[in-house]
Amino acid sequence: MTDAQRRARHEQQVAELCAAMVRAYSGEADLHFRGRRLHRGRQPLPWFAPHLHPSPDSDDFASFRGTADGLALRLTASDAALHERLRPEEPVERMVFEMLEQFRVESLAPEAMPGMRRNLRHRHAQWSLSFHHSGLTDTARGLLLYAVAQICRARVAGQQVVEETEDMLEATRFALSPLIGHALAGLRRDRADQAAYAVHARAIACTVAAMLHSADEADADPRNAEIDDKRSVFSLVADMDQEIVERFATALSGRSALLDDADGAYRVFSTAYDREHEAASLVRKELLADLREKLDRRIAAQGVNIARLARELRALLAEPARDGWDGGQEEGHVDGRRLAQLVASPAERRLFRTERLEPVADCVVSFLIDCSGSMKEHAESVAMLVDVLVRALEQAGVASEILGFTTGAWNGGRAQRDWLRAGKPAHPGRLNERCHLVFKNADTPWRRARPAIAALLKGDLFREGFDGEAVDWACARLAARAEERKRLLVISDGSPMDSATNLANDAHYLDHHLTDVVARHEQASRIGIAGIGVGLDLSPYYSPSHVLDFAASRGHAVFGEVVALLAGRRRGHAGA
Repeated sequence: MTDAQRRARHEQQVAELCAAMVRAYSGEADLHFRGRRLHRGRQPLPWFAPHLHPSPDSDDFASFRGTADGLALRLTASDAALHERLRPEEPVERMVFEMLEQFRVESLAPEAMPGMRRNLRHRHAQWSLSFHHSGLTDTARGLLLYAVAQICRARVAGQQVVEETEDMLEATRFALSPLIGHALAGLRRDRADQAAYAVHARAIACTVAAMLHSADEADADPRNAEIDDKRSVFSLVADMDQEIVERFATALSGRSALLDDADGAYRVFSTAYDREHEAASLVRKELLADLREKLDRRIAAQGVNIARLARELRALLAEPARDGWDGGQEEGHVDGRRLAQLVASPAERRLFRTERLEPVADCVVSFLIDCSGSMKEHAESVAMLVDVLVRALEQAGVASEILGFTTGAWNGGRAQRDWLRAGKPAHPGRLNERCHLVFKNADTPWRRARPAIAALLKGDLFREGFDGEAVDWACARLAARAEERKRLLVISDGSPMDSATNLANDAHYLDHHLTDVVARHEQASRIGIAGIGVGLDLSPYYSPSHVLDFAASRGHAVFGEVVALLAGRRRGHAGA
């Protein structure tokens, strides 16, 4: 097993253990971690406080256990609806208020559970030291926010501040005392009463926000302000996926009354016009060559090290497999063919053989691309992404294919016209012409498929789409493959959409169907499915998911994010 595989499995094991602890303490059976964020079912829960985001690269297991304890207490000791009503709207005030509420629930850890209390203190101490050693306390604003965190938690929990930074806080503590002293005393006194506690927490949050804004106005040099902002507490709050959550919207999903009433029976009014095409056949040869040249220029500008990417993918997707025996060894299994040598030469020690193991990537990865109208602006970036990835996968010995889905027409086409002629019967189901596209099949090497991949840049292929049917189609193709492990990555920038279908049924008909399809395949555990959102969080549909920002990611970074998604889903699906 490679180091990358060990890290991925270790992270998964830690997440599973922590989620089990949160479920056991809270009594909520549908809690789980997804992308290092706690979810209730498919809905992500708030981030709560800065210290509840340990890093697998720098934090120990006790920090993750402390985080799990803190989350469990937050779910059981805090009224979420009351907190939402009392929470201030101004960003700095809201951040401080969230942090103080987390300190309150952690102070309520049962005395009969000393291990929990120890984990909570350890996690906060680790976060504090990480904050300090990263240089964030070198600025006035960073030091102020750090001091507020230390002083308030010490007061609420009845514990000492972190010893290593205690001397550094003295001047700031002295300056804060006359400003928040009264509210600070109320925090400890009213910690068992969430509403009363919130009054003091809001007062402290308001005071701290005013001090920070005053510091901003007093800083006449914008360069200093810029440097300070980059090294402030906000960098701990808005790290990794938090940035994605704040910058990108989440896909809208809901339940369809028609599907619920029909026990989930998804309908298709007509399949007479459904088609599956080789994408290259839909583009003139001369135009395809021009599009390929354009795509090659984009890939060259990206500056990706494909050999490095191939090594990373091989490390993740390859598994040791038996590849014969190595004879003439001094230890291992006795080699019966060499026993005669022992008679002829009693001193001979090379009488053993060892099993030879070679990494074999018995895996296939399929990319399913949403070719709806809104994806047209991302077509070049997506084509660059999948072209480089399939080339790297081929070098890693992994089979891959590139598929797409769209519709044969806008607003229903011939299928809708047939429905109108039939008198518009109720609940017709899908009302458009399904069009599935094959840009590269798994048996075609990249060099031969290279021109066809460029068909992704042909704008008039992008119309509307039925994501649920497309996922079923892609999974059926994977299921027919002989490889042991099968992965499907769905690339999309929105919820399923076909205007004719939604108008004739209801608004959530297609996204409800997609949710059901993905859940069915996840339960079958034969194919690992993940979603790659282009500027959109697809977590309502796909359990493992990631948002890509092509504008912000350069070079190897965007591919590293996809590799990380593959690594994060290394466990969880048999054969995935």
